[in-house]
Amino acid sequence: MEGDVKMIYKVALLRNFEARHRLIGGDWGGENELHTHHYQVEMSLEGTRLDEHGYLVDLTAIEVSLDAALARIAGQTLNDLPELIGLNPSMERLAEIFCRSVLADMATPALSAVSVKVFESASAWAVCRRELP
Repeated sequence: MEGDVKMIYKVALLRNFEARHRLIGGDWGGENELHTHHYQVEMSLEGTRLDEHGYLVDLTAIEVSLDAALARIAGQTLNDLPELIGLNPSMERLAEIFCRSVLADMATPALSAVSVKVFESASAWAVCRRELP
């Protein structure tokens, strides 16, 4: 680093998937009926140190982690996921599920934050971000 300039690195991966859900706990018209969304999930990792290969985190490791989380969720009815039983399967909660999954797999001393953005459409998205100690 030069002087007191702090470098922050960020690496991200994007995936598409479909899943079904129905909203609960309120009157949202057609959203209360089971329907499918074409979701997009973006997982990003942040940190201040690169490893000996010049990576914050190896992209292959990110792919393995995100693809494993997607394998559990893609094509499913979100309301039936153990983490969402009895809860409204919002984009925010879906982002949290991905974030927790990634943290279980990817937490390393080099990381300072994990962020997951879930798009329910081209114009609607939610983020779950966790800063790491």
